[in-house]
Formats: sequence, C-alpha cells, structure tokens
Amino acid sequence: MRADGAIGASEGAAGTVASVTDRSLTMTEESVEVHAAGGRASALASLHVAVLLFGLAGLFGKWIDLPAATIVLGRAAVAAAVLGILLRLGPAGRRTFEWRMAANGAVLAVHWFAFFKAIQIANVATGLLGFASFPLFVLLLEFALLRARARGLDWTIAGLVVVGLLILVPEPSLHNPVVQGLAWGVLSGFSFALLAVSNRALAARRAPTVIAFWQNVCAAACLAPALALAPTRPDAREFALLLVLGVVCTALAHSLFIRSMRVLSAHTASVVAALEPVYGIALAIVLLGEVPDARTMLGAVLIVGAVLAASARAARTPPT
Repeated sequence: MRADGAIGASEGAAGTVASVTDRSLTMTEESVEVHAAGGRASALASLHVAVLLFGLAGLFGKWIDLPAATIVLGRAAVAAAVLGILLRLGPAGRRTFEWRMAANGAVLAVHWFAFFKAIQIANVATGLLGFASFPLFVLLLEFALLRARARGLDWTIAGLVVVGLLILVPEPSLHNPVVQGLAWGVLSGFSFALLAVSNRALAARRAPTVIAFWQNVCAAACLAPALALAPTRPDAREFALLLVLGVVCTALAHSLFIRSMRVLSAHTASVVAALEPVYGIALAIVLLGEVPDARTMLGAVLIVGAVLAASARAARTPPT
C-alpha cells in the first residue's frame, strides 16, 4: 500500500508539475505576445509621428520669412549635425563617403528648395500635392533607367496623378501663383523620385542614417554658395525655427521612421508615409488657417488615392 501510495503521490506530483509548467508556458507565450503587440503599437505610433513631422515641415515655408535656399541650407546643416552626433554615439559601421552621395545630396537640395518655393509662392496644400506626384515619376524613371516592366495598374495610378494635378490648375496661366507653386511642387516630386530611385543601390550596402547624414552634408554644401552670393541673416525667431525644422522635422522624424521600420512591414510603412499630404494639409488648416477649396480637395483625393495605391503595390512587389 505504501508503494501504491508513493506511486500515486508521485503521479500526482508529476501532474502538478506538468500543470504548473503548462501554465508557465502559457503565461510566457501570452507575455511575449503582449510585448510584441506593445512593440508594434509603439512602432506604429513612431511611424505616424514621423510622417506627421514630415508634413509639418511644409508649414515652415510660411513661418520662416527667408529665401527658400536659406531655409534648405539651415535645415540640411542642422540635420547633418544632429545625424552626425547620432552616428558617433551609435555602433561603429561603415560611414565612409561615396561620391554618389554627393550627387544625391545635390538632388536633395533641389527637392527641398522646390518644395519650399512651392509653398512660399502658393500654399501648403499646393506644395504637398505637387510633391505627392512622385509615384508618376518613379514609374517613368524605372521604366526609362531600369527597364522595369510597367503593368496596367501602374499606368492607371499615373493617370490618376495627372488628372489630380490638372484639377488643381485654376487657369492655364503661368502668371497664376497656384500654377507657379504647382510647377515647383511637381519639380519637388520629380527630384524626390530621382532621389528614391538613385538611393536604392546605396541602401543595399549602407545604413539609412549614414546615407541621410552625407546627403544632408552635401545638400548644405551645394547651397552654401547661394548664401554667400545673397547673404541673409536670420533673426532670433527665424534661427529658432530653423533649429526646430532641422532637429525635430528632419533628424528626429528620420530616426523615428527608421526605428519603426525595424518592427513594421514595408507595406504598413509605405501606406502611412503616403498620408504625409493629409497630415500637412490638416496642420495647415489648424495652424495657418489655409482651408483648401473644393477643387483642391478633389485633386487631393485623386493624388493621395494614387499614392496609397502605388505604396500598396510597391509593398507587394518583390525588389528587382
């Protein structure tokens, strides 16, 4: 009987241990799932904040009463300084300079200059929507330079962008400030597309922060002669705004975006990034009182819809 009792006690103890182990494993799995969900939620919040800050950057074209070249120079110089500090504090990696980064830095300078010029001439919505035309130019550049095959959906997306841009034109006159601003905005979109296509080869072998650092350095260097030829001295308020633009809306936004990409899928990141014009226009309504008219809203729906479609398609398409 003692043997039977011992066996029964042993079996009971084994069952208790197994039950406790199962509960421990279940609790561990649940805690891992909760931690993963928390990580995704934090990454998604970081992504939305980054895109919100990218959209906010456009408003500085109205807040800072300086030439567009000076604004871009200040933005690039401050962002380069902050990114340089982050690189020094981060893990060691390949940080050497490549001449392709200099060319891309020049393109970045053109992109930002055209972007702020569009907003200064017209308004925030026109500048953001002109910039948002970049999927059209990505398609054309990939087709022309990379011999990429375009599908019917690609041309449909491009057509929506073109129709959206045409709707934004109030009259066929280059004397109209909206038309002028839209032209600068489209140049901003084209230069951004050129930068995106050119950066693909660099992104395969360089960290995004390293690329951003050198391109900001080169963008500032490209615009330094313009400041020398037409010197402008920002006052204390403008200098503070340039610091915010460079630190918060550029370096911090870039860091948050890269951080979110470590957790979220490319599809999620691309779709949220396509909301930049939406965030920017909403902020302009609240902070500047720039309420778009019906024509601008209709054009925005078509262009942002096309950008969302292009982002979703790009996330589903394997890299070539």
